[in-house]
Amino acid sequence: MEKWNQTSNDFILLGLLSQNPTSLVLLSAIICVSVLALVGNSVMIRLIHLDPRLHTPMYLLLSQLSLMDLMDICTTVPNMVFNFFSGQKSISFLGCGVQSFFFLTMAGSEGLLLASMAYDRFVAICHPLHYPMRMSKRMCAKMVMGSWTLGSLNSLAHTVYALHLPYCRSRAINHFFCDVPAMLPLACLDTWVYEYMVFVSTSLFLLLPFLGIMASYGRVLFAVFHMRSKEGRKKAFTTCSTHLTVVTFYYAPFVYTYLRPRTLRSPAEDKTLAVFYTILTPMLNPIIYSLRNKEVLGAMERVFGIFSSRKK
Repeated sequence: MEKWNQTSNDFILLGLLSQNPTSLVLLSAIICVSVLALVGNSVMIRLIHLDPRLHTPMYLLLSQLSLMDLMDICTTVPNMVFNFFSGQKSISFLGCGVQSFFFLTMAGSEGLLLASMAYDRFVAICHPLHYPMRMSKRMCAKMVMGSWTLGSLNSLAHTVYALHLPYCRSRAINHFFCDVPAMLPLACLDTWVYEYMVFVSTSLFLLLPFLGIMASYGRVLFAVFHMRSKEGRKKAFTTCSTHLTVVTFYYAPFVYTYLRPRTLRSPAEDKTLAVFYTILTPMLNPIIYSLRNKEVLGAMERVFGIFSSRKK
């Protein structure tokens, strides 16, 4: 019972960077990237909401991706920056649980949503005549709700388990946010069963969707290769390759981090990989998926008046 009561104490986040001039430069770069991610994703959400021409399944999925990226950035970066400048690395027991819940929700939901987006492109390119039926607005709404619901339930299960563990060792989490695998070494009981469940969960929410995305884009690239139009083939190939690059940046670090046994994991390596899927990918998504799209650029001109001066 005494060990159980200790779980009400605060945790300590050791952070990503140490207190030195070099770390200050790196943190400044992280802040700039985070601001770009916030601005880019906010613009995309606003643009898709205001322009009726973007009220299609593809852009509805993109708006949800931008919303998830926004929440991902807001869940991890502000607290990390505050802890660095204030020197106060503690986080309350409840705050750690809230941070863990939202991070895991975004991770699982975004993994499923990216799979839905790959399926959307697969149907649009490989089965264009069936697209209105297979990707109706109702089906798109089901995909979005399914991603959020499954991601939230999975996150709730992991967070509740982590908060109910008896922590009798140091409460110093060697990470810059409350990541459940980083909390497990602090528990004073054997967590091998839970680590197996983490493996199963990661396979269901990250590995299987990633394989589905690879299969979808593989079919798409095969169809593109047989296109008669050289210009159309080049455009489709460029779009698919850039999408696959961002997907790989998101999934690969996640899968590599969460599928490895604890004995093969390094806290420093885990923190470095986490930068990819919590900071870099949210910044790249609006650029790769949206801002390089002519329809989006046209919508920016119509809604915000951007680029209109070029035509004068």
